[in-house]
Amino acid sequence: MISIDLKKYPLAPGVYLMFGKDDEVLYVGKAKLLRNRLRSYFSARGDGRLHIPLLMEKVLRIEVIITDTEKEALLLENTLIKKYRPHYNIDLRDDKTYVSVRIDLKDPFPMLQVVRQVKSDGAHYFGPYSSASAIRETLKEIYRIFPLRHSSIQRCSKRSRPCLFHQIGQCSAPCHGKITQDDYRKLVEGVIQLLEGRESEVIAQLQQRMGIAAAEMRFEDAARLRDQINAIEKSVEKQKVTEYGGGNQDVIGLHEDGGEVEVTLLFVRHGRLIGRRSYPLEWKLDLPELLSSFLQEYYSRQVILPDQLLLPFTLEGAELLGEWLSEKRGKKVRLLAPQRGEKKRLCEMAQRNAAESYRQRGQRKHAREQLLEELRLKFHLPCLPERIECYDISNVQGNQSVGSMVVLLNGEPAKGEYRRFKIKTVAGADDYASLLEVLRRRLARGVDDGVLPNMILIDGGKGQLGVLTTVLAEFQLQASIGAVGIAKSRVMANVRGKAVERSEERFFLPGRKNPVSFRHGSASLFLLERLRDEAHRFAITYHRKLRGKASLRSSLEDISGVGPSRRKTLLKYFGSLKKIRAASVEELQQMPGMPAGLAETIYRSLREEKP
Repeated sequence: MISIDLKKYPLAPGVYLMFGKDDEVLYVGKAKLLRNRLRSYFSARGDGRLHIPLLMEKVLRIEVIITDTEKEALLLENTLIKKYRPHYNIDLRDDKTYVSVRIDLKDPFPMLQVVRQVKSDGAHYFGPYSSASAIRETLKEIYRIFPLRHSSIQRCSKRSRPCLFHQIGQCSAPCHGKITQDDYRKLVEGVIQLLEGRESEVIAQLQQRMGIAAAEMRFEDAARLRDQINAIEKSVEKQKVTEYGGGNQDVIGLHEDGGEVEVTLLFVRHGRLIGRRSYPLEWKLDLPELLSSFLQEYYSRQVILPDQLLLPFTLEGAELLGEWLSEKRGKKVRLLAPQRGEKKRLCEMAQRNAAESYRQRGQRKHAREQLLEELRLKFHLPCLPERIECYDISNVQGNQSVGSMVVLLNGEPAKGEYRRFKIKTVAGADDYASLLEVLRRRLARGVDDGVLPNMILIDGGKGQLGVLTTVLAEFQLQASIGAVGIAKSRVMANVRGKAVERSEERFFLPGRKNPVSFRHGSASLFLLERLRDEAHRFAITYHRKLRGKASLRSSLEDISGVGPSRRKTLLKYFGSLKKIRAASVEELQQMPGMPAGLAETIYRSLREEKP
């Protein structure tokens, strides 16, 4: 452990950074009094945190940044943690991307949007929701009751008539003047009531509409409204967690076991539980500091801030955190540690959910380990395939050839590790040469960075596998990286040519004639098929993107005088490339800022080009 003169550090608020080898930032912390906080790291009894002895063995120097207030220290700590991502600070990771519903009431005719980021733009946000598909299904039902617009006014107003959604009664067509702004606002109010959980008000409106439909002998419409009322009433009946003091609350629960902590958030909106989210953390800090660091990290993201945070215990810096969150939200945020009543029961429920999430994660981890062990034995791998990479090549008649790399880490997709390759040295449709280039580029970088897979899966048979083994031999990695080729299933036919049986996917290994097979429905087989399909999807998506860019370039980018800004203006003004081609010289000249000579050049160039 290093020795420092604590007297040179100030008795002032600020942030301290601990540096290790190669000037790597190991830990970032804040303190009300920097000298006192640092003294706890060097005292004989330590500060009680289990990871401190391990951390201090690696620390070579400490730097401090003085701030005027504790709040400034809090904000600076947040910024530095995001910048350096220190190993000994917590890192929030979960396996889901949550969505929210956005509606901007400043718009004359607001529309609903499903978004993954919550911005400070003055709009109303509802959520978060764990399932994007489920919330889209919910919005479909809302559109049937309250037909808000589905697309932008500018886009729809260019049509000669309202869209199909209007024809089936799911859009009120404000773009074509079919509804007044006041009547549209009434629809918006109904949507907000439904999203906020005020179903009784919505049900009253539906019952009124159902009565009118029945009186007018529109029995099918009345039956549809009756079914919608029943669906809403059933959802209300299922939801038992209601009226916990009103408002929006995030409830935090903790479960600690060994060296791990599971943190679970329950989202209560307008007295109703709408979902939960869990994070596994390493127990590197004492629980109060871990919870405080978690709150700073989580709420510094683009998430919906509630009226109240219900905590399992009182935090020393709760007032400072509440002030920071209130400023961020623009409204008061209270941090409470309830001792009795309904809010206390909510905290206990959050703690039970954290324990259950930890148990389920342990089961999933054990299942993944068994799956990886099966792969190791089946493919005779040198070690457990904790990192598996799969590659695919995509092109159309040799044009816009691309490669893709998708990654599994411990049996789970690691999308942050995915890579795309634009083929540079191969002309024409040569998948073998393209694969050779991609593998060489990947492994050359991997050798330099020290990040290499335990197993590589190639989409193809023995030919593609031969390319992989050649490249592994070039880098002398054949002993440390397992090579596997996956070939598509074969259809077995009878003498009349009718399909009678479909074989499972076949897996080929270097130096082995017969393929490796898995039992039907095997979890390992499903994992590898999913990985292959993901590599294909990732490659084809990139290929289509490049092909689309190339198609646009051939029409506009090769015209002298049409740069990115003017190209964007042209497409925005006319609406599509097809309409630009159909425009006359006079129509092109009518676009604001269009010189007469350039309009003639565009007209002539697009006429000479084949449609």
